[in-house]
Amino acid sequence: MFRISSISSLLFLLLCVCGVTSVAQQVALTDKKATKETVQLYRNLQKLRAKGFLFGHQDDLAYGVNWKYVPGNSDIKQVVGDYPALYGWELGGIEVPGQKHNLDSVPFTNMKQYIEEGYKRGGVISLSWHAQSPFGKPGGAWDTTHGSVASVLPGGANHTKYLQWLDKVAAFIASLKGSKNEAVPILFRPFHELTGTWFWWCQNACTVDEYKALWKFTRSYLQEQKQLHNLIWVYNTGGDFTTEADYMERYPGDEQVDVLTFDTYQYGSVADGKNFATNTNKRLGLVGEIATKHNKLFAIGETGFEQVPDAKWWTEVLLPAIGNNKISWVLLWRNHGYHTEMKKLHYYAPYKGQVSAPDFLDFYKLSNTIFEKEAKKGKLYK
Repeated sequence: MFRISSISSLLFLLLCVCGVTSVAQQVALTDKKATKETVQLYRNLQKLRAKGFLFGHQDDLAYGVNWKYVPGNSDIKQVVGDYPALYGWELGGIEVPGQKHNLDSVPFTNMKQYIEEGYKRGGVISLSWHAQSPFGKPGGAWDTTHGSVASVLPGGANHTKYLQWLDKVAAFIASLKGSKNEAVPILFRPFHELTGTWFWWCQNACTVDEYKALWKFTRSYLQEQKQLHNLIWVYNTGGDFTTEADYMERYPGDEQVDVLTFDTYQYGSVADGKNFATNTNKRLGLVGEIATKHNKLFAIGETGFEQVPDAKWWTEVLLPAIGNNKISWVLLWRNHGYHTEMKKLHYYAPYKGQVSAPDFLDFYKLSNTIFEKEAKKGKLYK
């Protein structure tokens, strides 16, 4: 089923053949009408934890360092000869009337193509949504005017506008099809980093009850009104929590969420890597305990170290950060290339010739890191 590079890998294969995994109890999707492929993906994400975790990269097929929109290209593939197993994409901008591209300047027609290509090769798709401020103020998703969330809820001044946004989101997701015209399963990560202070849905811009109401209304509308049954709902906080109470304060409920995640980035210098690894590992352990208690999967929603200046970051920082935690995936943020506003290269994964590329190849060869070739062999949707 996967690369058999160790006795533990062989044991995992035998367990899967027998229909058994070392992971405790069987998790189940919260959407009881979920499509067959979506159900199978969720089950297989659970089984995979006995083997390892999927490696993901945001916007991987669209652009990278010094290139853009080259068919079949990928910075990850340039380094290891394989695509990531998980592709992160962004819906932000779809809510803007007449806009043809997302906030990362990727045309939605291109994004649809990339999503379907990755899925047909056996990869997994994740969608985030940096929706603009419902008040239309400068800053887009980063406008933290208090009252934005209340305004899009039923009875709010921007509720009709929000329904129009959701209709556009639903239409795009419904257009994503596999080779047999089946709906592409999506790891849907809305209203992410909610424990931060920088988006209009964050803790400083809305109450606990407003956030929960936003999540529940959005899910109900997409699932019941728009009949989208290919979504796996991902709860995604920032990396600033220290206790279970912090992490779960705005949790909308077990019947609303399928996967628990958080975002965490290394900042500062190479020397800060040890602290990053220690703190991330500790938080993963806490979220793992919560996930077990609530019978959910857990993962790292976003991570990275800008420009990856540490030549051994992958095996000596990220790998210890994950440690023995049985996560389902880790998603690295995008390789923007040269950023004109920042006036520097802005990227989080290696490209050919980058200082950490040799270490990333070692990371790729590990038995517990799963990229697309291995994911394809695993038949995640069957």
